[in-house]
Amino acid sequence: MEYINRFIIEDIKNYLKYFPVLLISGARQVGKSTLALHLNIKNYITLDDINIYEMAKNDPKGFIESLEKPVIIDEAQRLPNLMITIKEFIDKDRKNGEFILTGSASLQGFKDISDSLAGRIGIVELYPLSLKEKNGHSGNIIDIFAQDLDTYLLKEFDNSKIIPNIIDGGYPEILKIDDLKAKYLWFSSYIRTYIESDAKELANIRNIDKFIVMYRLTMLRSGNIFNKNEIQNECGLDNKTFDSYFNVLEHTYQVKKLKPFFKNELKRVIKSPKIYATDTGVLSYLLQITIPEEYISSHYKGNILETFVFNELLKAQTYANKKCELYYYRTSDQKEVDFILDFSSNIIAIEIKSSKSISKDDFKHIYHLQTQLSNFDKGIVLYNGDKVLRIDANMYAIPLGFLA
Repeated sequence: MEYINRFIIEDIKNYLKYFPVLLISGARQVGKSTLALHLNIKNYITLDDINIYEMAKNDPKGFIESLEKPVIIDEAQRLPNLMITIKEFIDKDRKNGEFILTGSASLQGFKDISDSLAGRIGIVELYPLSLKEKNGHSGNIIDIFAQDLDTYLLKEFDNSKIIPNIIDGGYPEILKIDDLKAKYLWFSSYIRTYIESDAKELANIRNIDKFIVMYRLTMLRSGNIFNKNEIQNECGLDNKTFDSYFNVLEHTYQVKKLKPFFKNELKRVIKSPKIYATDTGVLSYLLQITIPEEYISSHYKGNILETFVFNELLKAQTYANKKCELYYYRTSDQKEVDFILDFSSNIIAIEIKSSKSISKDDFKHIYHLQTQLSNFDKGIVLYNGDKVLRIDANMYAIPLGFLA
């Protein structure tokens, strides 16, 4: 399979002009190393190599000084304290673009180290392939949503590949596999390796069986309000242990929290976050969904579709020209909008429907939100129909295939 271009690469090249250190962080197997190697940097080492790991651990100063630069250091999270040595090195003679680090854990898990590198490090978060990346199509859906959508009216889009893409997810290796059984085995191996390597390395997991139960229960609540007590009680974990395990899931990019949208003028807003799995392929595997028919008949299909759209927005957010924050909106009387794009100066509300037909009633919660905000820009309902429609002034029905 040919290399798939990652849209974030232009941001990475810019970071290398302004920072001595660049960190590409993201989940295991997301394509960090492949992306780093496409920066045309000759010198590459990985801390997965036991000999290199021991050298770096035993003599970090000598190790860093001996490296020919610029250099890629893969799996840098294995020796987080190495970043202190890198900081000391660049403080002596600052040159931009010297160190490219990749890691399967976010620096939020190493706050002291993150603080010490402030002003010296550019951080890029890499997520599984977006639908546009998989298809080789240009454009950023957040930037497009922010534009005048009238230019797309009555244009048709194909939704037929949405469900297969949901089931496969976005990990690059999965795209190389056609056989269903082989895909199932890949996901099984991925989760096992993640738990045995990344998770155990970041936390003192005394009971691996309970961690596995907690991982599964958390993932299966994708698209729901995060109810910590409910999951914790089902797992049989004490408060401290649960928090430790959940932090591992977050810092290794297995789940993401989505904050609620809250403004002073809004009333009766739910203030708990929602949680989402970061890949619908992994989520589908955990639900034993391998073919479209199993997805269609699943009680979880609404949550899976919502998770899919969340991840497409999350990926687009990392390289969008128009910067925004991503939220959800829900009131205590069950008025809910799946996603809010907050550009500060204006707001775009997004709802998701799996039906092929659309009506004004599908926008009712968006209309409610519109009455509450002075900076409301437009409302969008993503649906399973094939045409872009304008339902009302600044209210658009857009096919899910538009995301491709």
